[in-house]
Amino acid sequence: MNLADSPIRYPDTGSRQIMTRRGWWLVGLNVLVPGSAQSLAGNHRLGRLGLGATLVLWALVVVAFVTWLVAPAVVYTLASNSIVLWVVAITAIFYAVLWVVLTFDTLRLVRLVKTVPAARGGIAALAIAAMVLVSGGAAYGAYVATTASGFLSSVFVAGPSEPPVDGRYNVLLLGGDAGPDREGLRPDSIRVVSIDAETGQAVTIGLPRDLTNVPFDESSPMRATYPDGYGANGVCDVDLCQLNSIYTEVELKSPERYPDAVAEGSEPGIEAMRDAAEGITGLTIQYYVLIDMAGFQQLIDALGGVTVDVPHDVPIHADETFTTVAEWIPAGEQHLDGYHALWYARSRHGTSDYDRMARQLQIQEAVLAQFNAANVLSKFQDVAAAGSQVVKTDVPQSMLGYFVDLAGKTRELPIVDVPLVPDNGVDPLAPDYEAIRQMIEAALIPPTTEPDEG
Repeated sequence: MNLADSPIRYPDTGSRQIMTRRGWWLVGLNVLVPGSAQSLAGNHRLGRLGLGATLVLWALVVVAFVTWLVAPAVVYTLASNSIVLWVVAITAIFYAVLWVVLTFDTLRLVRLVKTVPAARGGIAALAIAAMVLVSGGAAYGAYVATTASGFLSSVFVAGPSEPPVDGRYNVLLLGGDAGPDREGLRPDSIRVVSIDAETGQAVTIGLPRDLTNVPFDESSPMRATYPDGYGANGVCDVDLCQLNSIYTEVELKSPERYPDAVAEGSEPGIEAMRDAAEGITGLTIQYYVLIDMAGFQQLIDALGGVTVDVPHDVPIHADETFTTVAEWIPAGEQHLDGYHALWYARSRHGTSDYDRMARQLQIQEAVLAQFNAANVLSKFQDVAAAGSQVVKTDVPQSMLGYFVDLAGKTRELPIVDVPLVPDNGVDPLAPDYEAIRQMIEAALIPPTTEPDEG
């Protein structure tokens, strides 16, 4: 059959049955291969545009999928680049508009008035539903891409990447708790996460906020003032000479110690805490992440809550004095919203700082488990809005793809915890920092078991 005899391009318009079958075919082709309906029965130029755009899209999807299988970090790096995200958004808008044009042109080609009356609604409904699904999906993709670009620009800095040190990336996690009874923010949760740059194996080191005599390396601006450790002999420039007071002292009393901090995406107090953490652990800390604990509940709510195993009833306080109990989080497996998760992490009544450190680690691990692609994408607007208010970091955008890939490996492995607490042989009022560094080194490089000989 030659083209002149084709019922698609030259149908018998007097036959409603032929026109109806043709209508279903054209709408189906428009859904499966946009542009093919025009190439067969309409404007060839529009058809070539539609087919070309469709083939290019399929090719991009195949290339992206193969790249993700072979080198996922490349895909993650591109997906976390603001310029690439804007290109994706513009491309998605182009496809959304093109599919609307192709759909309405296809309905014009169908000539519904020539089809069987009973089929007209079905043909039109299929065409419109497909258009809404495809074009709406493309438009939403453009919205997500632009939102992601804004989120990345507001949270992550533009700067060079740092290489791993001894095969590891070390990140300082600070949980800020700026209560109404405090002068400025004082880190309530302090933890160093050391991640193997190849395997993703993570070791977390919980630093009690009441550690004393914190040492500083010779390169630290704090060393000149505190050569024997922070607060040695009870001397410091704030009311309480312990680890988490370092942030407050430097921010309020001596920010000039770190003149370049703000320009490099940090704060003087954060840089002092980084120096302190390096002095305690003996590790080089490439990056920090500061999390606003009060805003943290927004992020947990955006993720749909977290599930934790509560070892015993934990109180929620009625006021900031942490003495009056308003309600209890019961023991057992509990799915907590942001409000209850935050109180679970920071509750003080009838408990110790070391119990709180363990609970905070639970919440951090639960949030990590919730940070999967499906969950984040399905709630992306809320997650991005919460994240931009919760997180401050000096991790550069150029490292995001690598860290997202590494986080996927970390999620599959058990996290090794090194709590610097009395139960682990650490006295925060008289810490042996040499023993602490040996403990950390043993966790980072566990001894290998030699096979028996003979």
